[in-house]
Amino acid sequence: MTNGIPLQKSEEFFHRAEKVIPGGVNSPVRAFGAVGGTPPFISSAKGSKIYDVDGNEYIDYVCSWGPLILGHAHPAVVEAIKDAAEKGSSFGAPTENEILLAEKIVEAVPSIEKVRLVSSGTEATMSAVRLARAATGRDKTVKFTGCYHGHADSFLVQAGSGALTFGEPSSPGVPSSVTNDTLVSPYNDLDSLDKLLSENKGEVAAIIVEPIAANMGCVPPKEGFLAGLRERCDADAMILIFDEVITGFRVAFGGAQELYGVMPDITTLGKIIGGGLPVGAYGGKADLMDMIAPAGPVYQAGTLSGNPLATSAGLAVLDELSKPGTYEKLEKRSSDLETGLKDAIETLKVSAVVQRVGSLLCIYFSDEPIEKLEDIPDNVAERYKRYFHSMLESGIYLAPSAYEAMFISLAHSSEDIESTIKKSIHALEKSR
Repeated sequence: MTNGIPLQKSEEFFHRAEKVIPGGVNSPVRAFGAVGGTPPFISSAKGSKIYDVDGNEYIDYVCSWGPLILGHAHPAVVEAIKDAAEKGSSFGAPTENEILLAEKIVEAVPSIEKVRLVSSGTEATMSAVRLARAATGRDKTVKFTGCYHGHADSFLVQAGSGALTFGEPSSPGVPSSVTNDTLVSPYNDLDSLDKLLSENKGEVAAIIVEPIAANMGCVPPKEGFLAGLRERCDADAMILIFDEVITGFRVAFGGAQELYGVMPDITTLGKIIGGGLPVGAYGGKADLMDMIAPAGPVYQAGTLSGNPLATSAGLAVLDELSKPGTYEKLEKRSSDLETGLKDAIETLKVSAVVQRVGSLLCIYFSDEPIEKLEDIPDNVAERYKRYFHSMLESGIYLAPSAYEAMFISLAHSSEDIESTIKKSIHALEKSR
């Protein structure tokens, strides 16, 4: 029993895992380190629900950290994977489905003329930055606090004292020589960015940004912020990279760039284009992408890039998402959840705000809206911990971190939403 939930088998599994896997998990956030307790070990999932090895059922708002926009085990995706697996799981050679998926991405994402498939979001962003450096002949890049772009060395930096700084490693094993060329600025703050750029004029290869910051919850761009990034990149011949690993095909069929009408030079995409299987992509204008080997000198390779299982699943997902009314349905479910949570917060007079863009949503235990990482109060983690465990005990599975978004899928029913709102009332009271 953990926090009121029967998790005997999960606890046994976790103790076993700790003996052979660092920290008992294969990705740090799964360990519940930020919220405490034992993570449920999941045995199966279907639609909006996941089931743990102890037989507990949860309405899932993690959705494999975003890519399962159709929900778990969608019949079309399952069938596509089965058909592909029967023909072979990997060839290390070209397949037609790679072309078909690339064509669909190019058709959907406004700024992409050519695209390279890879195996993860980290690989996509790492490769995008390499391409930008090659195209500009410069070494420095700008990222924003609170935006996560994977675990490549150059991205594992944090802001030092003050808003403007050279990046310093935030993980042992990352040499300062790698992060010295990574500059950090607050998200949604063009004035701070201007100062940083003026101090490094003519030296910055690229600005990389989550167009909607979804790794510190859900922080939408202020009006003019993305357009301002575009203007500054044009003025100093810098490459603008939109990291749409989370937002691509989620907030709109064409991603955040379609939603806000600002076009980057390079876009990165994640596992949503593979139905949740390991896949990623980066793409942009044809002349820029033609710098990549074997068409050009910028080397990037991967044995499993565009593997048959992921491309088959991705084609099934994009076919479903392209059907009329899909995003309207997703918006309705997401809007209903936002409205219900806001009403509960107002009725209970709890210090909290709800922020949402499309099917991304986050509750911040704050008096004021969040526009950048520095706005998040110091005590949110403790309050979220209480909220999280109350929801988990009620059968609602949220991300075990106060700095992650909730993901609504097409599988979430109106009943799921109503149940989530109802159970949130009790959890919000406990979060005070």
